[in-house]
Amino acid sequence: MSQNPKVVIVGAGFGGLFAARNLADEPVDVLLIDRNNFHTFTPLLYQVATSALDPSEIAYPVRAIFRGKPNVRALMGEVVAIDTTAKCLDVAIGDEVRQEAYDYLVLATGSTPAYFGNDDFRDHAFELRTLRDSIDLRNHILHLFEQATWVEDAPLREAMTTIVVVGGGPTGLETAGAIYELYNHVLQREYNGRGLRARVVLVEMLPHLLAPYPDELRQSARKQLESLGVEVILENPVAEVDANQVTLGDGTVLPTHTLVWSAGVKGSPLAEMLGVELERGGRVPVQPSMKLVGFDDVFAVGDMAYLEDDSGEPYPMLIPVAQQQGELAAQNILAELAERPLADFSYHDRGIMATIGRRRAVAWIYNKVKLSGYIAWLAWLVLHLLTLLGFRNRLNVFINWVWNYFTYERSVRIITDK
Repeated sequence: MSQNPKVVIVGAGFGGLFAARNLADEPVDVLLIDRNNFHTFTPLLYQVATSALDPSEIAYPVRAIFRGKPNVRALMGEVVAIDTTAKCLDVAIGDEVRQEAYDYLVLATGSTPAYFGNDDFRDHAFELRTLRDSIDLRNHILHLFEQATWVEDAPLREAMTTIVVVGGGPTGLETAGAIYELYNHVLQREYNGRGLRARVVLVEMLPHLLAPYPDELRQSARKQLESLGVEVILENPVAEVDANQVTLGDGTVLPTHTLVWSAGVKGSPLAEMLGVELERGGRVPVQPSMKLVGFDDVFAVGDMAYLEDDSGEPYPMLIPVAQQQGELAAQNILAELAERPLADFSYHDRGIMATIGRRRAVAWIYNKVKLSGYIAWLAWLVLHLLTLLGFRNRLNVFINWVWNYFTYERSVRIITDK
């Protein structure tokens, strides 16, 4: 039995994965816990939802990632309780609950969609946070097109082929653009005998899209989205939602059977198990070392961690932030075991980007260089290919992108269940 300190990492997203990678082959025993047995490349979830990629192309088995790393083990289960006094947690595995002790705990369970006090919207909304979400949305929109082709009632047919996307961030833009291209460049050719044409509406409560971006790129993103065919409604929040329509704040009614919610996120519900006072957005307060405030053996990283930058604003819920915080948490655990000083978090911001559709994107590189259109789109493609896990996945995604580009074909138009 190993006498090495035991580090338990909860969450195999980007923060947890990078923490585990930095602890691999080090004198610690690592247990990585996640509800799934795979890591999901979440930036491409919308491409699974719109039939551009197969689910297996953006997921990679956790055990395969750490094959040959004997000090890293994986446990598929869900944490249901945390006892920071006894330094242990309960993990539900099917109908059984297993207790795991730890010397150090790293929490990296990410975030969950926020409905800003309108939790009843969730009953009629599709989310894009997990692989299951993307498959459910794909099945739903393909089902609706199959049904709409036989519907004689024109208003009902239009409602079935109208998609409302709420949220003007990167996820909202990427999803709206991809759905429009799927419906009007792929499916329309297959259902041309019925004259089906989809309507995609993007709704944002702010007066602009892409809040963190410079105004020049915001304007460019809107123009590119509208040039594609997506309708953009600004400064008009969602007021009511039911199964057949969305009502906006000014009374506008959008008949639709498909609402995709990407308007915001909040910290993972697991934060509530810690018994600490949460910061805004349901995030747990951490020190610059990524240690949870008031704890010496618990770290939190990524979307669920609240840490302010030099300007007094919390670090954004972005993948690069989660990756760098996961790395720092692992390095500080090793530093503490070696009785070295702990380092503080310093974010290396390489920029942000969002794709809007074929040859359409915006990018703000190192917060200095502004790119839009075709060049930004190429930069987005290259970055995502390089950061995708697994050579086979990269190759398959690249081939699919090339095929889709030249043929407007989406190969994964498969309805797997209802």
